[in-house]
Amino acid sequence: MKYASGLQAADASSVTARRSRARFGILGLLAVGTMINYLDRSVAGIAAPSMSHDLGLTPATMGVIFSAFSWTYTASQIPGGILLDRIGTKWTYFFALTLWSLFTGLQGLALGFVTLLMLRLLVGMAEAPCFPTNSRVVATWFPQSERARATGVYTFAEYAGLAFLSPLLFWLEHRYGWRALFGLVGAFGIMFGWVWLARFNEPHESRRANEAELKHIEAGGGVVSSGRIHVRFRWSHMAAILKERRMLGICIAQFASNATNVFFLTWFPTYLVTERHMPWLKVGVLAVLPFIAASVGTLAGGWISDAMLRRGMSLNWARKLPVTAGLLTGSTIVLANFVDSTAAVIAILCVAYFSQGLSALAWMIVSDIAPKGLLGLSGGIFNLFANASGIVTPLVIGLIVNATGSFVYALAFVSAITLVGALCYIFVVGDIKRIELDSGSVEKKEAIQ
Repeated sequence: MKYASGLQAADASSVTARRSRARFGILGLLAVGTMINYLDRSVAGIAAPSMSHDLGLTPATMGVIFSAFSWTYTASQIPGGILLDRIGTKWTYFFALTLWSLFTGLQGLALGFVTLLMLRLLVGMAEAPCFPTNSRVVATWFPQSERARATGVYTFAEYAGLAFLSPLLFWLEHRYGWRALFGLVGAFGIMFGWVWLARFNEPHESRRANEAELKHIEAGGGVVSSGRIHVRFRWSHMAAILKERRMLGICIAQFASNATNVFFLTWFPTYLVTERHMPWLKVGVLAVLPFIAASVGTLAGGWISDAMLRRGMSLNWARKLPVTAGLLTGSTIVLANFVDSTAAVIAILCVAYFSQGLSALAWMIVSDIAPKGLLGLSGGIFNLFANASGIVTPLVIGLIVNATGSFVYALAFVSAITLVGALCYIFVVGDIKRIELDSGSVEKKEAIQ
């Protein structure tokens, strides 16, 4: 394969120099930032029972609060992607991280539905550039043969943070109240924003990456020079990208995949308390298990994909098989409606969330097919579809629970929509290859990093 021969050439030319590992330090920054991102968007789910009691919120209005994050998060995807393509990774991520953490902390001062709603809208707007930025960092700092695992690592952090910190967060909420919980999580994010600003660099700026590592990255398709392809934004680019069958297919599938994720980030603790009648601190312990399963799923998906590539399998099989298998298996979440024991319920939910973790590899597919110079825009479009699910799913679940007093039909809804995502990968997406736009719109410019 082309990338394999490129890697051999790079290794041969650097036999006298030991390759540095600066890219893994960058991946560590990305993982911590992503962990904070998910803590900040999901901490409302932990606070929901006591917060709704104190502020007089019904299940339907809590559904609006959960959904509100995704209103602005979705609407800001395209502007966030354009901003990323304009000012570069370092400053985009710093401003986003600092602002979303500030607005998260301020939720602890909410006086009622209106102030809480406004702050959730602001958190969603500020978080919008996060995942397009993640995708760009991986595409820049890692050769293609390592990108799926790198994506798996930062996606692992989404779930691992919630898994391993959830008992602490539940205890803090129980001991100090939901207002203090928001303040502590927000303060942590603001502090890390300054760490990001001090430590993140592009490959050509890095003092930690030696020539051997830069050659290794470049041979695998990474971007190590100070120049890059810049495509001047046109609205017609959006239409051209979405006309591509493979892009439209992965976007619809990501809408479906995110339904499971949104359920766990918003309604899951309430489900355990109201539907399964578990005491609050027990919920704090059991809620960890599906998030651990999801974190393992993300690592497994990346490892499987890169292993398939190394063994000579096509990019289609290596990328699409783990995602499709994850979506098909994730639809089994509906089986929780048919069991009574706590152990069986948690086991089914763990399988469903593990499977959703596998399908998180879809972000890697965006890097594989995005037009040159428009990874920010392509990632924004992809994440727009994903988080349209963040608008629809909590609202639909809230309305179902409000109307029926039960989560039975809510789980059926999540299961059905996940199955639709699997069918998109099977019948719609087609070959994984880069989208080519009109070459006349592409021009070389100096990178703005």
